[in-house]
Amino acid sequence: MAQQTTQERLTIQDLIESRHSVRKFVQETIPKEDIDRIFDLVRLSPSAWNLQPWRFHVVTDTDLKQKLQDAAYGQTQVTSAPAVILVTSDMEDVIRNFPETVHPGLSEEHKQTEIANLSSLFGGMSVEDRGQWGLTQTNIALGFLLVSLEGFGYSSVPMLGFDQEKVKEILGLSEHVKFAAMVPFGRADAEGYPHHRYELDKIVKYH
Repeated sequence: MAQQTTQERLTIQDLIESRHSVRKFVQETIPKEDIDRIFDLVRLSPSAWNLQPWRFHVVTDTDLKQKLQDAAYGQTQVTSAPAVILVTSDMEDVIRNFPETVHPGLSEEHKQTEIANLSSLFGGMSVEDRGQWGLTQTNIALGFLLVSLEGFGYSSVPMLGFDQEKVKEILGLSEHVKFAAMVPFGRADAEGYPHHRYELDKIVKYH
């Protein structure tokens, strides 16, 4: 399905218009090659200062998915999906690795100035505040992920209805990590609801 969709070269308009949440999936293994190609696109998401705080945890193990479903209050799409992505933000990891985010084309002096400025800015924030800042950036990558999945022929459903502390325990994640979403995905085995959205005059204001 992914190969077919790629060959069709759908436009971004096609992908956005066709994407909708699905909660029942075909029981088949998703090739790791497809997942890698999807994340090759997602990692191009923009972020302020290029800090890229997003981290993705892909779960395909049946037992782990069952634990995630339990943490998601029994929502069956979690185990119906062949794979589940936990979209997280880890600003503490970013802070430990500022040099990795600075553009290699900058002069050494400019690099060191950039690192010093970032260290001063985020070092003056609490762990919670910089975690929330990183989450706003990670939500950009979440949007890229949903459209990229659609582009490779996979349906998905972004979720926030789960016990975040239990999921951290299941995956061995640090307390400071923030969640943007849990995203079960695979080939659709049922139709989702058609789009029901506000009209433009509700959400767009011209000034």
